[in-house]
Amino acid sequence: MKKLQELIDGFLDYLVDIRGYSEATLTTYEVALRQMMEVSHFYQEDNAFVLDITPYRFQIAKKNKHTIATKLTAIHSCINYLEEQENLPIRLIAGESIKVPKSLPKPIEAQYIQEVLQSATLEEKLLISMLYGLGLRITELSTLQLSQIQPEWVQVRGKGNKVRELPLLPAIRDLINTYLANHTPKKYLFEKGNVPLNSAQLRYRLTKIFKSHGIKATPHQLRHSFATHLLNQGARIADVSELLGHATMATTQVYTKLGTAKKMNEYMKAHPLAHKGSEDSSEE
Repeated sequence: MKKLQELIDGFLDYLVDIRGYSEATLTTYEVALRQMMEVSHFYQEDNAFVLDITPYRFQIAKKNKHTIATKLTAIHSCINYLEEQENLPIRLIAGESIKVPKSLPKPIEAQYIQEVLQSATLEEKLLISMLYGLGLRITELSTLQLSQIQPEWVQVRGKGNKVRELPLLPAIRDLINTYLANHTPKKYLFEKGNVPLNSAQLRYRLTKIFKSHGIKATPHQLRHSFATHLLNQGARIADVSELLGHATMATTQVYTKLGTAKKMNEYMKAHPLAHKGSEDSSEE
């Protein structure tokens, strides 16, 4: 399978050699496609190809309508070329209903979560790990029964009574086993007197743990952190959306806006000139 860059290069050559596009139009298309390629996901699924440009749609959401339309025209033209000329069927995920949120959720940095975990009790560690490690809603954790926890999966019943299965990280599975051996709950993971701890009780315990470290945190912030950290490490938005139990990926898209610091870090790692200084130093 050709890489997306190679396919786009072929499309641009086609515009010049066959369609006779002007240099200005070619540049506009090339810029739009390059920007799209940098943040989008291109993968094969069930013998078909998928191009998920939702992160790119979010990235350009604040631009004027004409600019957005021009960039999307370039992408749609490229897909039409790939389907008709390269015989490559592609399903486009474009997040058509994207809107710019008034404010973005503020995730907790991973290092701070790790610091809190290091000094937490066994029960506190499990509480944090279930919210941050699985992206659970606090209501989902409050009602989580032992029968829903399997060796490799946790079955969660979320909003609208929808059921989703979440992969259980080995570290969290070991933590659950240790917790069960020490606390021996009967029906619910977190319970007192055979009655599940409610959302307010779990929320109070969580905020108290982080407050002792000078951090203001909520259960929903840990869910934000789960999603943001996955996306920042390259996870596909479609997968994260499914893990979160969102009805549509339009809800998940608010997590795709990377912070300025991360953008700069990625730029410094990727651009050839960023390594020139270190190379020169090694030669001295």
